[in-house]
Amino acid sequence: MSGNNRRDTIFALSSGAPPSGIAVIRISGPAAGPVLEDFSGSVPRPRFATLRRISDPASGLMLDHGLVLWFPGPHSATGEDLAELHLHGGRGVVAAVLRALAGDPRLSPAEAGEFTRRAFENGRIDLAEAEGLADLLAAETESQRRAALAMAEGGLSRQIEYWRRNIVQASARIEAMLDFADEDDVPAMDEEGRAEVLDLSREMRDLLDAPSAERLRDGIRVAIAGPPNTGKSTLLNAIVGREAAITSAIPGTTRDVIEAPVAIGAIPFLFSDTAGLRASEDEIERIGVERAHAIIAAADIVLWLDDSAPPDDARFVALHPRIDIEDRKNPAEGRLGISAATGEGMAALLAQLVRRAESLIPAEGEIALNARQRGSVADAVSALELCTSNADPLIVAEALRLARAALDRVTGRAGVEDMLDALFGRFCIGK
Repeated sequence: MSGNNRRDTIFALSSGAPPSGIAVIRISGPAAGPVLEDFSGSVPRPRFATLRRISDPASGLMLDHGLVLWFPGPHSATGEDLAELHLHGGRGVVAAVLRALAGDPRLSPAEAGEFTRRAFENGRIDLAEAEGLADLLAAETESQRRAALAMAEGGLSRQIEYWRRNIVQASARIEAMLDFADEDDVPAMDEEGRAEVLDLSREMRDLLDAPSAERLRDGIRVAIAGPPNTGKSTLLNAIVGREAAITSAIPGTTRDVIEAPVAIGAIPFLFSDTAGLRASEDEIERIGVERAHAIIAAADIVLWLDDSAPPDDARFVALHPRIDIEDRKNPAEGRLGISAATGEGMAALLAQLVRRAESLIPAEGEIALNARQRGSVADAVSALELCTSNADPLIVAEALRLARAALDRVTGRAGVEDMLDALFGRFCIGK
């Protein structure tokens, strides 16, 4: 829970750190209007930028000439009265205005994510949209940006609302049957009703089977694996474009997992260079090999740098490394020949990685659930399946209620208070 009282009026710099061309300071809460009037002379026309002299009301000193905007609640970003000061973005100007605001007893400095949390609590956005906004702020690649923007703009929320509305209608029919069972004209959940519920369950299962948000957020996990001294570390360095791993002709140089993130074709990847797979009497190297096996087991894609056949696993890409060496110029059939030293075959390898990754991440415009959302949708599916397999109207009514409650957890209608602090703590001050 935020340390500020929800009735406090809060303020913060909402743009990037100065110096910048323009700095935006937000003020939100019941005193936003009076504060804006004291600092700029009067409250301007709503939603119109107005050039004003901005002064410290305590000292009368002018602080800046800038634009002021007024957004009366509830039709504002936070759902409450909101003012913005658009200032020159120099450090001195920003510091002076923030100092003057901090000296006003009506105001409190905003905490991380507090503007967005107020928007959620005042019904301006729901929890799924807030999570999308958090992901949008953290997006580093084009694919991450597209997926986060779809979520922030309510793509999942609209789908959840559609399912919820249909479940409410089914619940109403069942409740009517239970309340007025002696009346002949009261509909029950007939075969058509069960088919509708089954369709909802299938739609939810389709969403659960779609690529997850975690792969997009954390990156496609690629393990580089094989025996010692096959060029795994050299390949990692070539892919990420820097010396992420120590390379040496001495077998067993890499003893621990070395991870390096990189974006390829607008898709985030996380590459892991692993210890060479071999039996060893060296305790440290043995631990490294155990960790390598764990990384391989958890990987989405495994680059196999070994002349032996890879495991019968669709995740493995069989490579023929060091193709620049005279006696290794001819890779076996089905293997991609590469040379991390000369770059031969590297473009083909990267293209194959992108093709494989595209099947593992959400397509453009596709909804991607995070772990919390997936758990709630899975609970809704379980409840709906109980409806279709049970004829007892009391059990059906309770199952529909459980399904509705599970969907409510996705959008934050209920049952999410324990995770709000963690979510809004991901936001920066001023957002």
